[in-house]
Amino acid sequence: MSETAILDRRTGTGSQSRPINTSAIEFRDVSIAFDDRVLLDRISFRVPYGGMKIIVGPSNCGKSTIIKMTIGLLKPDSGQIFLEGQEITSMPEEELLTLRNKVGMVMQSDALFSMSVAENLAYRLPQQGWTDEEIESEVHRVLQIVGLDQADDLMPDQLSGGMSRRTAVARALAGSPEIMLYDSPCSGLDPIISRRMMRETIRQRDIDNVSSIYVTQNLDEVRYLCSHLYETSPSGEPVLRQEDHAFCLTNTEVLMLSDGHIIFDGKDETFWDSVNEKIKQFLT
Repeated sequence: MSETAILDRRTGTGSQSRPINTSAIEFRDVSIAFDDRVLLDRISFRVPYGGMKIIVGPSNCGKSTIIKMTIGLLKPDSGQIFLEGQEITSMPEEELLTLRNKVGMVMQSDALFSMSVAENLAYRLPQQGWTDEEIESEVHRVLQIVGLDQADDLMPDQLSGGMSRRTAVARALAGSPEIMLYDSPCSGLDPIISRRMMRETIRQRDIDNVSSIYVTQNLDEVRYLCSHLYETSPSGEPVLRQEDHAFCLTNTEVLMLSDGHIIFDGKDETFWDSVNEKIKQFLT
């Protein structure tokens, strides 16, 4: 699917054409410091439409900060950040709120509202024009994805840690946002649920053309996301394939941070074979 023929997630119809020279997300020479510590120093990267950028690196290197800056929750000290071609670093809060409606975000903390699981998932759909029937169907859909289809009436204090995490992921998925930001979404989840989550992330990327940033320190997640692809079968059903000699993913890249800088930004094959000492140490 080309950048100028993106499908609308709800209707299946063609949306407005996007300029070829813009990205879903772009950082240009972005820096931010906390007290006397420079956390990120003039970093630049882009996420093309339908692309996934997997961000890795040691603890406290700025991965979560990038997620927060992408939607304006944190402002950089210098540089520019663009979301769907719009510069957001100086954007008024009212305009930012409108833009955030296009973004699904899973934060490190679940930050669930004091309302039922179903209400958490549905909270922003009415303002996007969804009817009650559509909302009920969408809540059921995303709860099935995360394996919580019997938990819609539960309150946050009735959820286990894993259930709370899955609710936070489901809330981000609700409404099929055009951009997804994942901050360690599989943290604390068992392998079966984690794999289900990653398959949905891959399906969004390859079938729905969703653009995403995926933060993780789990190298198994990186390998899975970089080696699997969804294709549409002749019957119209999505089919999961594993990367082999016949094809190589081009819409997914790894970015590694260290000491405030980007030390790698490219395809995973090059990442695994890097001779950079910091990368080699991180991989072991």
